[in-house]
Amino acid sequence: MNPQDLERLVTLQMPYGKYKGRLIADLPGHYLNWFAREGFPNNDLGRLLALMHEIDHNGLCALLEPLRRRHSSSAARRLS
Repeated sequence: MNPQDLERLVTLQMPYGKYKGRLIADLPGHYLNWFAREGFPNNDLGRLLALMHEIDHNGLCALLEPLRRRHSSSAARRLS
């Protein structure tokens, strides 16, 4: 894992499936658990989903909050 992976969790949207368009960091735990049971895709997205699963499973989602705030404030500045 590199620091950019954490940033991508709060900026990258799920590209397909039931939760298409939802940020990876906002995917529900049961969906991440399903991937863990069935197998994560063998690509960059799968690596990020596995990382998010570990964060969610270990109750560490609050660690993403500073990144969310930074991303939302920079997006607001771009819009103004």
